[in-house]
Amino acid sequence: MAATPPYIIWFRDLGPEARSLVGGKNLSLGEMTQAGLRVPAGFALTTRAYEHFLERAGLRRAIRASVASVDPRDPAALEHASLEVRGIIEGASLPEEVEGALRGAYAVLAAETRDPAPPVAVRSSATGEDGAEASFAGQQETYLWVRGPEALVRHTVRCWSSLYTAQAISYRARMGFALDAISMSVGIQRMVDARVAGVMFTLNPLNGDRSKTVIEASWGLGLSVVGGEVTPDEYWVDKVTLEVTKRTISPKDFQYVRDPVAGVARTAVPPHLRDVACLTDEEVIELARLGGAIEGRYGSPRDIEWAIDGRLPFPDRVLMLQSRPETVWANRRAEPLVRPRADPIEYVMDALLSRQRPGPG
Repeated sequence: MAATPPYIIWFRDLGPEARSLVGGKNLSLGEMTQAGLRVPAGFALTTRAYEHFLERAGLRRAIRASVASVDPRDPAALEHASLEVRGIIEGASLPEEVEGALRGAYAVLAAETRDPAPPVAVRSSATGEDGAEASFAGQQETYLWVRGPEALVRHTVRCWSSLYTAQAISYRARMGFALDAISMSVGIQRMVDARVAGVMFTLNPLNGDRSKTVIEASWGLGLSVVGGEVTPDEYWVDKVTLEVTKRTISPKDFQYVRDPVAGVARTAVPPHLRDVACLTDEEVIELARLGGAIEGRYGSPRDIEWAIDGRLPFPDRVLMLQSRPETVWANRRAEPLVRPRADPIEYVMDALLSRQRPGPG
């Protein structure tokens, strides 16, 4: 039986009951929106749209035949299967009712933003994604600065097909996910003209210390930071006092910026900006404050993507783009910030030793 509507749910209308329809990433955007955090407007194309697309085009059998027997340890076989499946998906047409719903929602976004062709980010949100037990983050594709309804339709189908990258096929096979157990929602979100962007961890990602928030930042869009292509500026903030306790400013030679033809282009950072901090202290502190609010809502450490829209005043320019559970340290027992001591002499020894070593970073 073909999947039935809803095909579109706006972030502002998402509730916990919609998780199977929109995936963890889109649900998180909805929850942050409803919590009053600054999140660019957008909507989710639900898994029902994807399921209806597969059924109407009769793609399930062909996909299953291509990936069912692939050895997840064979890179060549994985790449062949990926190219085959992605070609099958991208060669099929959207059902009229799904395409109509997608175009209609984009028209509403255009009206709300007073832009006839608002640029958007088109992001995957696979079901099961962003759970602490199995992170799919980065395995599907994201498309930035997509403009116009035709481009949106085309990149939505590409986003669906990225459920079958070689990396994603291998991961799901190794983790024991059944082929039909994974579905795909797509998030369509107003694009931010980022002056600076990056990631934020509401703990120390090196040792799990939950008393710190660590922010990584670089000029332009966040692709260079998320993809590990640059050594970003790094800021450490004490969660209690919101004091910046450590900052490391790194050379930033290139950035990803908006391009009117390609959508996104890699360009050189102007010489006068390469070695200077890309965030002001007030922006750092506001990011840490928002990170704390997000962590407080979920009750566990978060891995957050953010951007600074240079066209807006402070603090409106500090925007949240994604939030997912931190998956390395979050499941480990949090150690107390002050370790109880059995013997009072330990207090004296600690005080003496603290005078002989540098303070914490």
